[in-house]
Amino acid sequence: MELRDIEIFLTLAEELHFGRTAERLHVSQARVSQAIGRQERRLGVSLFDRTSRRVSLTPVGRRLREDLQQALDLLQAGLARAEAASLGAGQTLRLGVFGHAGHELRPFVDAFLARHPGCDVQFGEINGSDPFTALRTGINDVHVLWLPVAEPDLTVGPTVLSGGRVLAISTNHPLADRGSVSLEDLADNHVVDLGPEAPEYWVSAMVPTRTPLGRRIPRGPAAHTFHEILSLVTAGHCVHPLGEIAARYNTPPGIVFLPIHDAPTIQFALTWRSNNDSPVIRALAQTAADLGPISL
Repeated sequence: MELRDIEIFLTLAEELHFGRTAERLHVSQARVSQAIGRQERRLGVSLFDRTSRRVSLTPVGRRLREDLQQALDLLQAGLARAEAASLGAGQTLRLGVFGHAGHELRPFVDAFLARHPGCDVQFGEINGSDPFTALRTGINDVHVLWLPVAEPDLTVGPTVLSGGRVLAISTNHPLADRGSVSLEDLADNHVVDLGPEAPEYWVSAMVPTRTPLGRRIPRGPAAHTFHEILSLVTAGHCVHPLGEIAARYNTPPGIVFLPIHDAPTIQFALTWRSNNDSPVIRALAQTAADLGPISL
């Protein structure tokens, strides 16, 4: 039995109507009748009972439907695995992340590589002061950025990480002995100014400009990298909110990380250039969608 005849048989077994089967498969009704008649003659048994009013499967037809469906499912799964293995063969994706986020993303990346063993993924570090340039210039293929991202030339994909925020403060700071802090505490301190390259709407999602009660949160001094931020905090020049992942992988002397207990959870999503919507990037996004976000 040819693959097309298997498809015709299984479709008719589902529709139980020659006209709908022909329409669904974009063939003539005569082609459907010929394919079924040919198989019935070959097997020497009827697969369908036909009357002027209805079509139904015979017991042999029901059993054949089960066997052929299993065989077709195995065939399609094998073809899908072969296609997945060949997708992006020899291609390396550059994935831009903040700090140590790559460690948390390892299960996601490993799942992608298991689906697409011909690919490779390399991490590149990005900074909150310039989240988009390496993406737009092609240095990186995809970035993992906190939301929202509202750039007309960028596509936002599935969320891959979610977590809370901590406040980096000097061990000599009056707040250092607390178990946690509030967003209201930021109004009594300076936070880092990340500069003009990062849009204000995006920065303020992590580092708000005002407290929940409307008090202004002063900004300055300026810093561009994570380590510059830590240096300023250690010196007591400022405090700064960060994703809680910073506290998990960093224990610099002179700094403590306190949970910001009233800060909403922040989401990090895959983001890429809209004109670089390649099959490999779509496959990466599909893996993320299938796994769901990793909670920090």
